[in-house]
Order: sequence, then structure tokens, then C-alpha cells
Amino acid sequence: MKRLLTGFFILVFLFSCGNRKTKMDPFATITEMVDSAGHEADTLQQAEVKEEPEPLEADELFDDFIFNYASDEALQRARTEFPLPYYNRDTPSKIEERFWKHDYLFTKQNYYTLLFDRESDMDMVGDTALKSVQVEWIYLKTRMVKKYYFERKQGMWMLEAINLRHIEDGEGENFVDFYTRFVTDSLYQSEHIANPLQFVTIDPDDEFAILETTLDVNQWYAFRPSLPADKLSNINYGQKNEDNSNTKILKVNGIGNGYSNVFYFRRRGGEWKMYKYEDTSI
Repeated sequence: MKRLLTGFFILVFLFSCGNRKTKMDPFATITEMVDSAGHEADTLQQAEVKEEPEPLEADELFDDFIFNYASDEALQRARTEFPLPYYNRDTPSKIEERFWKHDYLFTKQNYYTLLFDRESDMDMVGDTALKSVQVEWIYLKTRMVKKYYFERKQGMWMLEAINLRHIEDGEGENFVDFYTRFVTDSLYQSEHIANPLQFVTIDPDDEFAILETTLDVNQWYAFRPSLPADKLSNINYGQKNEDNSNTKILKVNGIGNGYSNVFYFRRRGGEWKMYKYEDTSI
């Protein structure tokens, strides 16, 4: 009887010990795998989002953006839509990203130029509400214009196309033809300056005051700055800038040097003349 009871207690003891084993949740491992996979997916998704182009502070003002775009090769590729439509006169093509070469635009120079048909249009510079802007190269000798089309989408400026075209011929002397000769022929230049020439500059006795006076032709040659003679750049913020306009304003801005000159031209009786010159360099 003792042996029987002893055997019974041993069985009870073993059974109770067996019940102390940790209960395993059959879904625990799967849950951990799903959580882990979800975490990895989230991480990958975040990484993908980071690779997408994002608006920069420079996107607010086009002038800030274009200098960054021209000087930063990685940004330039990220902000160019490939394959990029390219129109060479009437022949369309597309540039694949692998064939794109970094375009410095005008940042390799120490100046850039702007063209306007009206003085009031100069206020468009610095407008933060712009959605479409074109940057142009005007090649004086070949009479060609190379135009870069930029659009702002989701707060980011993107290059969408490039167009190369001839300058239109119109009635009378074209401004580009006139200007090309004006900057290369001194005699021709002297004959196409208003006498007297309006002159605006900083008052030498008060750097915060503007002095308005006039110059005769000889004085112009004493004050005359060097003018771009090979090509002109232009940023079209939305201003009218027609090939056959009877008025043109050429603004020359220095890059990082405080240089600022403005030249005013008009065509009367088919003949162009410069009638006003501003030098407000600091």
C-alpha cells in the first residue's frame, strides 16, 4: 500500500511540474515578424521619401534658385526633367540624363544682364509669386536666342525645356543688330547717344542720395563702362520683351561685387539712340 501511495504522489508531482512550463503563444513569432517587416517597410518608405526632391528656401525667390541651380551639379540634375525636350529651331529632340552636361549659365562671369521693354517691368524682379520664368542667352553675332523654360511645381523650380531660335526680323533696325554695332564701333556709338545724355548716379557728397544730371558725348566717354559685346543674358520674369519693341532697357548687375548699371534705349524714326544712363554701383 505504501508503495502504491508513493507512486501516486510521484505522478502528481511530475504532473504539477509539467504544468509549470511556459505557455507559448502560437502567433507570437508571426506577430514579431510582421512588426519587424512593418518597421523595415516604414524605414524603406522614409528613405524613399527623402530621395524625392524637396523645396528649398532658395525656391521662394527665383534669383536665389537660379544661382544655386547653375552652381550645384547635383541640384541641377535633380531639378531638370529628363528626358528634357530640346528644340533646335524647328527640330525637336530630347536630352537623356546620361548625356546632360553641367550648365553654369552666367555664373562663370562676374556679371549678368537683364532686358526690359518698359521701366515699370523692372519691379517684377524679386516677385515671390512667380510660377513661370525663362532664362535666355542672346548671341549677338549669330542673332540666336537660347531659352530655358522653368516652371514652379509643388513649390519647386524645375527646368522643363530648352528652345533655340533666330531673332525675328522686323521693320527698321533690330535692337540686337543696333546694340552689336553700338558696342563695337566707337564712331557709330557717338552718333547714337542723345546729347545731352541723362545721367543718374550716387551723389559723391552723400552716398545715400541720388544725383540726376546730364552728360555730353565727351563726358560719356569719360564715364563710359565696358559693355558686353559677345552675348547678353536675360531673365524673363513675365515682362514684355519683344524683338521689335521701340524701347529697350539693359540692366547690368555684378555678381557679388555691387556693380549696377542701367542703359536706356529708344527707337525714333527707325533709329536707335541711348538717352539715359544710370550708375548706382556701391
